[in-house]
Amino acid sequence: MKNFQNYTPEKYHAPDIEEVEPGIYLAPNPYKEINGKDKIYVTSLTFEMEPDSYGEEGGCPQDITQVPFEDILDRFLVSVTDFYDDLNQASQVTCYQEFGSDEMEAIRKLRTLIGKRFYAVPFERDGKEYYNAVIE
Repeated sequence: MKNFQNYTPEKYHAPDIEEVEPGIYLAPNPYKEINGKDKIYVTSLTFEMEPDSYGEEGGCPQDITQVPFEDILDRFLVSVTDFYDDLNQASQVTCYQEFGSDEMEAIRKLRTLIGKRFYAVPFERDGKEYYNAVIE
């Protein structure tokens, strides 16, 4: 995954959404029933899949691969809060995702991916295949 960029959707201009820092918003929590929080911090990013990279084979905006995408969620302690289905369906290259967290610091850290590449490097141990996620 490469070319991470900020994305500001029109929905961030709604009266119930507040920009708390550039690119970071306090917004209604789509998972309120799960964690009981009314609002969470969100940000939206775009990026491109790298079909020649490990785990991203066959990936596209309509089908974002689990590797290394799940590592982003785990590493930065965020969840996907909007998939931007219409934008991803219409795009050949650019993936659109909104990420959310109870903690603003998690969103700040996630945003350090802007302008960078995040990819998986496979290795083998004891006959099993694993991978390390790399940011560059």
